[in-house]
Amino acid sequence: MRHALRRGCARSLLLIVVLVALYAGYCVVTWPDVAALASQPPRTTAFIERCRAQQRARGEPVAAAWTWVPYTRISPHLKRAVLVGEDIQFFSHHGFDTGEIRDALHDAWLDRELPRGASTITQQVAKNLWLSGKWNPVRKIREALLTRALEKHLAKRRILEIYLNVAEFAPGVYGAEAAAQRFFSAPAAGLDVQQAAQLAAGLPRPSTWHPGCTTRGYERRVRTLVGRMAKAEFLWNEI
Repeated sequence: MRHALRRGCARSLLLIVVLVALYAGYCVVTWPDVAALASQPPRTTAFIERCRAQQRARGEPVAAAWTWVPYTRISPHLKRAVLVGEDIQFFSHHGFDTGEIRDALHDAWLDRELPRGASTITQQVAKNLWLSGKWNPVRKIREALLTRALEKHLAKRRILEIYLNVAEFAPGVYGAEAAAQRFFSAPAAGLDVQQAAQLAAGLPRPSTWHPGCTTRGYERRVRTLVGRMAKAEFLWNEI
């Protein structure tokens, strides 16, 4: 009986080791060339490809709106609006906001739920480019490793440039240029404070929050971002 139990444990351990080794091999083979992003834009993103797959599955035309523009052709107002709304400590941390993570874990413990989102802009870039939107421990580990790689190989403004170009601003609308053209018939470079706040306010809920939305929550978020932008004068030097 004891020998059979030992054999069963040994087999289970061996299976775990094999599975871990297989997953590690998969990660090595599929690991993205993060350093290349320092000099060239991504050809696509995981979120854009998921959108296209969903459109094909519904029999719709495959038409995700996405136009890459350089950092200098994105309004400084949008840069500030995104920073005050998503990650105001972006230029001072190394990929992870430990204060936000601590608060999220504390809230999760009190509410007996999974941790709420406490992702920095760098973490969101890793997720948008290469990962799924669903929460699971393996994905979070992969996200953390990719976040460290992004911070190691890319300058902060480059990471922000990528984020502004790949973030989902509305269903099927990715990046600042496509969003500015869709909602304001203007280039991303020409966005004013109010327009920038309207786009940035929808980032937490792009499926339902975007310019033209009249829900109280969205409108309150827009006002909040405008107020924060007026106070965060230090961001002018950072961006």
